[in-house]
Amino acid sequence: MKSVYYSYSSISYLSADMEILKQTLQESDPELYDIIKKEKLRQKRGLELIASENFTSLSVLQTLGSCLHNKYSEGYPGQRYYGGNEHIDEMERLTQQRALETYGLSPDKWGVNVQPYSGSPANLAVYTGIVEPHGRIMGLDLPDGGHLTHGYFTEKKKISATSMFFESMPYKVNKETGLIDYDQLSCLANLFKPKLIIAGISCYPRDLDYKRFREIADQNNSYLMGDMAHVSGLVAAKLAPNPFEYCDIVTTTTHKTLRGPRAGLIFYRRGVRKVTKTGEEKYTLESKINQAVFPGLQGGPHNHAIAAIATALKQAQSSEFKEYQKQVRLNAKCLAKELEDRGYTIVTGGTDNHIVWVDLRTTSIDGSLAEKILEEISIACNKNTVPGDTKPLYPGGLRLGTPALTTRGLKEADIKKVAEFIHRGCQLAAEIKSKIGPMSKDFNNKLSGETIFQHKIKDLRKEVESFAEQFPMPGYEEY
Repeated sequence: MKSVYYSYSSISYLSADMEILKQTLQESDPELYDIIKKEKLRQKRGLELIASENFTSLSVLQTLGSCLHNKYSEGYPGQRYYGGNEHIDEMERLTQQRALETYGLSPDKWGVNVQPYSGSPANLAVYTGIVEPHGRIMGLDLPDGGHLTHGYFTEKKKISATSMFFESMPYKVNKETGLIDYDQLSCLANLFKPKLIIAGISCYPRDLDYKRFREIADQNNSYLMGDMAHVSGLVAAKLAPNPFEYCDIVTTTTHKTLRGPRAGLIFYRRGVRKVTKTGEEKYTLESKINQAVFPGLQGGPHNHAIAAIATALKQAQSSEFKEYQKQVRLNAKCLAKELEDRGYTIVTGGTDNHIVWVDLRTTSIDGSLAEKILEEISIACNKNTVPGDTKPLYPGGLRLGTPALTTRGLKEADIKKVAEFIHRGCQLAAEIKSKIGPMSKDFNNKLSGETIFQHKIKDLRKEVESFAEQFPMPGYEEY
């Protein structure tokens, strides 16, 4: 009888627990559900102009919420440290296949690791495996449009782990033109002799000259890594220069112009690297990079995210996706011109991709104030340094991007309206500054205390939200 009692108790417990497990989020956690609903409403009512953001598809979101999330699968297909991974292996191999197909790569010449959690871990894995601790790297300086993971540091502090664990030397843009100074890069590389040169951007609106990067890398026997995180969707659509033509390694996120989940990819060359007097020198990147990802830096891969990459890559091979990327560029060019026509300085004078880099130093406001007031009127963007900036906490510019709005269906006529909203927001920011002073710790209190400005903000926000709500959003209808 005792054993029956325990068995009955166990069944009762599992039954109650199963009821909890079957509840919807709204039923089980209404507080969190409400927060998600509010964020969905913010996205729907706002204008998302952050260049690194996008709205992904329903199928990607469904994959992210699938049973693949439940499975641990440390290792690689056919070499797992856990059992029960036959379908995970199948899924990961499919993702690898689609990654190569999307960029027109032969599996004989290229391989790909699809396990990085995002772009920053992908870059760190490359440095760990190829450069090794205290090895030398060169990347575009962050104030000049580079990324934190390209080795950023200041005179006072090493900001990024890539500058802490590796020796980094930044290259710069020309302060007058805003364009990368390839001659300076060549001179610096000849002195510094980096193990790896990074051809990549975070806020640089022009195409990269990968051929010139390759020449500089070859002069110093350096590896060349392309970080195409921002332009991977444009590259897939053949609307941006192809880093695979010249680079040894290519990394990318999958959630920006590629419009997939928050994840990363590392592509690496296979075969012969070069021929010397002693014979052929072959690439040894594959094992070094794979071992750096796992077990070097990561544990179990996020299988739900890898599968979401797979379905995003399938979409990226469609004709509709290519048309979408064309519109992303058209919208960016339109936004740059409209803002320039209103008196704003556009770094480099325009854009070749999805990024519009605005220099506000000729106005009375800085990037921090502009970002704050634009956010108040439901326009999301980010403050950004511009070439020659000396105030990183209060940078002189804004970074704008068109992938997310283009996903919602905006075209040039709509972007003109967006530019007008941005201009009116910046004018309002200048007016506020003239009355209550620059951004400071008590700025929000001052702003909320000025009733006239609250009314102006509210009225402009209402216009922006009324305009934004006209456009559909992908994803779940509920949230």
